[in-house]
Order: sequence, then C-alpha cells, then structure tokens
Amino acid sequence: MSEFKRRYVGFLSVLAVVALAFGVSHGETLEELHKKAVKEGGKFNFYGTLAQINAAKILPAFEKRFPGIKVNHVDATADKLAVRAMTEARGGRVIADVFQMSLENVLQLHEQKLTMDHGFPEVDPYPSNLKGPFWVASSMTIIIGAWNTNLVKKGDEPTQFEDFADPKWKGRLIGEPRDVELLMGLAQKFKSDEKAIALIKKIGANNVEFHKGHSDLAELLVAGQAAACITCYIHHYPRRIKKGAPVGYSLTEGIAAINATALSKGAPHPNTALLFARWATGEEGQKVYADGGRNPAHPKVDPTDKIRPEKLYPIGTEEIKEWKKYEKVWKQVFKLR
Repeated sequence: MSEFKRRYVGFLSVLAVVALAFGVSHGETLEELHKKAVKEGGKFNFYGTLAQINAAKILPAFEKRFPGIKVNHVDATADKLAVRAMTEARGGRVIADVFQMSLENVLQLHEQKLTMDHGFPEVDPYPSNLKGPFWVASSMTIIIGAWNTNLVKKGDEPTQFEDFADPKWKGRLIGEPRDVELLMGLAQKFKSDEKAIALIKKIGANNVEFHKGHSDLAELLVAGQAAACITCYIHHYPRRIKKGAPVGYSLTEGIAAINATALSKGAPHPNTALLFARWATGEEGQKVYADGGRNPAHPKVDPTDKIRPEKLYPIGTEEIKEWKKYEKVWKQVFKLR
C-alpha cells in the first residue's frame, strides 16, 4: 500500500471514530436515523425563514413522516436568525439544530464557525453551484423579467434581460432597489463584469422606477402602473394569472437566490438535525417543499407551477463574497442611496 493510501485510510478511520463518538452516521437509512432522533427527545430547533404559508404545509408533513418528532420553528428574517445564533454562541450556548435561510447568512454563520460539513448522500444529485461542503440548496427565489400583457404587445415581450436595454422601454420599467443579484447573475452569464455593467448602464438609461417589496412590484404591474418589471419574483405570477391578472413572465432565464440548509455545529439534537436536513434536501422532502409552495432546488424535482426558467444563474458563494463590490456599482448606476 502506498504512503498516500495509508494516510487516506487512516484519515477515514479517524472520521469514522469521530462520527461514532457523536452517535451520528450519515450512511444510515432515514428510518434508522429516525429511531435515534426519537431517543434524543423527539424534537429539534429549526432556525428557518420559511413563510408561514409554506411552513404550515411542510413542517407538519415532516412530523407525520417521522412520528414522535416535533419541530420547534424559530421564525424570523435571515439576518435576525443569524444574529440570534451568533449571540447565543457568544454566550456559550448552542440552541439551533438546523439553519435554513439565505445562503448569504449561512455563509455568515460559517465564518463564525457555527456550521459543520455534511457529506450525506442526498446532496449527490445537486450540481456544484447548488451545494458546498457545509450547505445545500433547499429552495430558490428566482428573479425574472415580467410584463403587463395589456401594455406590451404580443411579440414584444422581453425574453432575456438584454431586451430591457432597448430604448423603447424608457420610462416604462420598474424594479426592486435591493436586487443586486441581477448584476451578479449577469456577470455570471457573460463571464464578464464589464459586459454585465455595460448592460446595466443601458437598462439604467431607461429610467427604471424602483419600489421596495416584490409583492408590491407584482401588484403595480398587475395594475398597469408599469409596462414591465426587471427584477420580479417568478413565484408571484402563476396564481395571479390563474385569477385573470394581465401579466406574463419570462421562462427563458432567471437569477436564482439560494435558500440553503446547514447543520449547526454542536447541535443539541444532532441525529434529529441530520434527519431533517437529509429529508428536506432529498427527493422526498423536496416534493413536499414544491407542494408547499416553494421552488425546489433538487434537479429531479419540478415545482408545481411553471416557475423554473430554462437557464438559471444561481448566486453562489463566490458571488456573495463579492457582494459589496457589485452593490457599489449597482447603486452608482441607478443612483440609489
């Protein structure tokens, strides 16, 4: 046996000992893990940003699937949950078992050494841009172009973000002032910051009117207060269209903000945390997430509505690390404070 192989085998042995010491094994079936989870007290603390309308369907489904387990959903915005976890850690306490929030805030927790690497088999089908050593995408919020069908003639619909650079859109566009992801996604699309910035400048020349809140953007578009929206959330539109709203949206391409799942380091209920993380990111759980109104990240699970564009540009860890750089340009171009 070569020296490299001996060291590698030794490394795996150490990992196995550590896993056994903590009573956690990622290779177990969910049923085997369920038995261990019940012995931990039958509950776990879920620091997650699931909206109540989604949580009301998803979390009870998990509890039904694994009898004897109750979810304590600590609900808040991602930034507040991250601050809470960091404050608890500084006080010498670990309360969270699982984090599920925007990837940006999961990275923040990782930097504070509050997450741990996973390595469970359910992450294997995910592409590299939807997972990392300590996180895996659980759902996506997708930014697309949308329009009012009463104000945009058939055949004139924007099918890609470049279309918004056309002068015909001047004074007819709305957007969300905080959606720096558009610039970041375009840089990924073009593989060039310069080309992305050049396009954003052309779009900016069309005098985009900004409004905070994506729900408000959708309502403004439905009401005909603008012809098109450059940064709308795709999941806001199917139900409005079903009710007869005069809107359409692009399924050609989108920018995906990732909602990620991560295990808390030193979790008080490690087996229960692992059980939920594996279920939530596996095909079984992802189908429940889809039924619960989320846009699943699993490549083999389709959303219940047509809300997954043909081409996606996910905002991953590398882009997030450069957030401030892109945000500065975004604000300069659109003259935002």
